[in-house]
Amino acid sequence: MEYEAVIGLEVHVQLKTNTKMFCGCINKYGGLPNTHVCPICLGMPGVMPTPNHDAVVKTILTGLMLECNIATRCKFDRKNYFYPDMPKNYQISQYDEPLCEGGAVTLNLLAYPKDAQKLETTVVDKKVRLVRIHLEEDVAKSQHDEGQSGVDFNRAGTPLMEIVSEADMRTPEEAFAYLTALKQILIYGNVSDADMEKGQLRCDVNVSVRPKGQEKFGTKCEIKNLNSISAVRRSLKYEIDRQIEVVSEGGTIRQETRRWNDVKGETAVMRIKEQAHDYRYFPEPDLLPLNTSLGLRSEAEVLMPELPSAKKARLATQYGVSEYQASVLSSEVALADYFEKAAEAAKDKGLVANFLLNDYLAINSDLSTIAVPAPWFSELANELTAGKINSKQAKEVFGLMVSDNPGNLTPLEIIKAKGFVQVTDTGALEAWCDQAIANGARSVADYKAGKVAALNALKGQVMKLSKGQANPQTVGEILEQKLKAL
Repeated sequence: MEYEAVIGLEVHVQLKTNTKMFCGCINKYGGLPNTHVCPICLGMPGVMPTPNHDAVVKTILTGLMLECNIATRCKFDRKNYFYPDMPKNYQISQYDEPLCEGGAVTLNLLAYPKDAQKLETTVVDKKVRLVRIHLEEDVAKSQHDEGQSGVDFNRAGTPLMEIVSEADMRTPEEAFAYLTALKQILIYGNVSDADMEKGQLRCDVNVSVRPKGQEKFGTKCEIKNLNSISAVRRSLKYEIDRQIEVVSEGGTIRQETRRWNDVKGETAVMRIKEQAHDYRYFPEPDLLPLNTSLGLRSEAEVLMPELPSAKKARLATQYGVSEYQASVLSSEVALADYFEKAAEAAKDKGLVANFLLNDYLAINSDLSTIAVPAPWFSELANELTAGKINSKQAKEVFGLMVSDNPGNLTPLEIIKAKGFVQVTDTGALEAWCDQAIANGARSVADYKAGKVAALNALKGQVMKLSKGQANPQTVGEILEQKLKAL
């Protein structure tokens, strides 16, 4: 029997705010353990929480970016459970009245892993529906070292969004693409840095299998301890195979929470999966419901960025770059912003895109370390477009410009220093062409016999005679005229 996977993701996103969710403690990664704390985030008796205004606005902004329905009224609830990382023995979260409901994340080709972009299972422009986005506080961080355990409460109380998807994904590659596209939008909106290594974006995976064609879902398992998008993909591949093997042999899947071991490349049981009623949700008595129509939504609307899909379309139209170039350029805010500055004065803006994507990113993919002034790309492209240098010279100038430029010379200064001034004087070019024809009898005969490619051999001789300073296009035109006259 052929089986298919059914996948849904719960993504936890730490919001980029100055302070924590319900107190004034600094919201900052790192620091000495238990130094960014106060009686409120430590859960001391008698303290009163106050909602973080910026966290609410940024959650609404996320909902707007993901086309969610924004609730006019929402409330906070207590989620009760006992664990060392939960100082109050309950978490302030949202249950039946979240801030955002519905919405979707659209999967694009570049969001898929490179080795999967040409697979038949790669579905482009698929919309993965969202169930909800709710706002809550993060828990503390448990640390285990050499048989000892401790808890760092610096993270406790950090504003945390939970973005819950419908079970619309069918392959590990789709889950990878979903997370990649979602992370891109979060960064575009400046709501989070979404750095998984710092725990700013964490993901729980719900996965089940069922016979292909069956509508009813199978029994799902949840996978935790996933610290990268690649780990999500790998864990899903393992877990899907494990579940298919169990049901194929007549066994049954138990609803449980499993841990991913990245070293062993396998999942293992953590605990039996809880149900919602196990948390004994009830309205948070210390917080009033929120009315988002009283300025909160309008504040979020002002912050709406140009989203990746809109930026891609604009770059293609405004700058005349290819759809693929526009997709890559819009994949990162910093890259798109730099390109627009780099191409501003260029006559051929597509040429600037080629230099940036094909040449610069090939040697340095870290956009934060670009030390080259953006206008230099336009300057170099314009020299090539005007025929003042040839493509080979342009490549050499580019290499000196971006990686070996101790004098901080501009492209024009490098061209002058290297003597890369193309000869366009017709008299000089004709003399070199005559010499090449006189010395290249075989190439001349081949050209006369209909072998058009023989012209390139003659052109190469001219370039050699001119030490690379002849204009290739003009040389080709002169050679053709002379050969036709023979």
